[in-house]
Amino acid sequence: MFRIELEPTLTSCIETEARKEYAVTLRRLLAGEESHQQLEEKVELLRLFLESSDFRQLRAEYEPHLLAGERVRFTICLEGGAPRYTLEIRTA
Repeated sequence: MFRIELEPTLTSCIETEARKEYAVTLRRLLAGEESHQQLEEKVELLRLFLESSDFRQLRAEYEPHLLAGERVRFTICLEGGAPRYTLEIRTA
C-alpha cells in the first residue's frame, strides 16, 4: 500500500505541507524524472487528501501537541478509494 508521510510544524500546517508535496510531485511527474506510476499515485492521493480533508479539524487535533514541543507525523494512504490518515505524536 502506497503511503505518504508529512510533518507539519507551527509555521507550516498540514494543508501547506500537503500542497507543497503535491506541487513538487507534480513537477517531477511532468519532468519525467521517475516512474510515472508511483508519481501518479502520489499526486492522486495528495489531491484526494487536499480535496476531502477538514483542515480546521486536523489542525485542532495536532496543534496542541506542537505547542507542547512534540513532533507530529501524518501518514496518508488510500483505503477503499478514499484517503485515510494516521497521526503519530512523538516527543521532540
